[in-house]
Amino acid sequence: MYRSKIKGLGFYVPDNVVTNDDLSQRMDTNDAWIQERTGIQERRHVIRGEDTTTSMGVKAAKIAIERAQISKDAIDFIIFATLSPDYYFPGPGVLVQRDLGLKTVGALDIRNQCSGFVYALSIADQYIKTGMYQNILIIGSELHSHGLDMTTRGRGVSVIFGDGAGAAIISRETDMQKGILSTHLHSEGQHAEELALIAPGMGQRWVTDIIRDNDPNDESYFPYMNGQFVFKNAVVRFTEVINEGLEANDLQVSDINMLIPHQANLRIAQFIQQKFRLQDDQVYNNIMKYGNTTAASIPIALTEAWEQGKIKEGDLVVLAAFGSGFTWGSAIIRW
Repeated sequence: MYRSKIKGLGFYVPDNVVTNDDLSQRMDTNDAWIQERTGIQERRHVIRGEDTTTSMGVKAAKIAIERAQISKDAIDFIIFATLSPDYYFPGPGVLVQRDLGLKTVGALDIRNQCSGFVYALSIADQYIKTGMYQNILIIGSELHSHGLDMTTRGRGVSVIFGDGAGAAIISRETDMQKGILSTHLHSEGQHAEELALIAPGMGQRWVTDIIRDNDPNDESYFPYMNGQFVFKNAVVRFTEVINEGLEANDLQVSDINMLIPHQANLRIAQFIQQKFRLQDDQVYNNIMKYGNTTAASIPIALTEAWEQGKIKEGDLVVLAAFGSGFTWGSAIIRW
């Protein structure tokens, strides 16, 4: 019998800091407007030609591998979570295998957006528990900045998102009191279009039509979000899936040492903190610095919290995410 545990963590964000004041030079917005609605003060955007979704993931992975104190040749499998792959196909998992110089291990790409890292962690957990693999590299990486409508028309979405990557090595743990205790995954596709990027999509328009039309007013190229609707659903599903994880392990809210929520909106995280009556030192948020990095947000925040000594051996760590799909999930971890 095995449990799986997080053996190494790493993250990478571009050096290029984009403040709210910077965005106000490109669209009708201001620092107060953005902070009031999202809590975000700045985010990171890649400089074109310097980073890709894959390269950021590779940089985060190298740190995680070093901290796990394993050879890269010990990695048995790769799981890459992103909504912003370098290519329409193939996915970035195989590019990581190539760029890290790994053996011909399997590489799986998953598209669960903001819930991507929790989904990836859940998959890795099952592979480890069954004994199929010993060390799995999971990555959440996003390059949003190249695909945002950086005009006043798109400000409701474009001010929120940032670029970055986080990675973890998931390995076997023989102590059944430690590691990933359980994961819980859900979806509700009836609301798929409330937070979506419609084009390019083979079910919507032929690529040849998009090239031919070249219509600058076609908003299907850019992400759409029904902000209030997403917020209302998020706070409900966050609450449900955290409680589900606690109940599955006969735990109470008072047992939580650290909650790492997906960094979608600081107001959502604050609502959840108040709902569960958690203290400031029981919740870690960094959306103020990085914006919403989608699949990368939880591993970036988890790594930072660990680096700062906010997560210690024996702590109960809860990860929770909600996003496009709708998809949501949680992971209960004994560190």
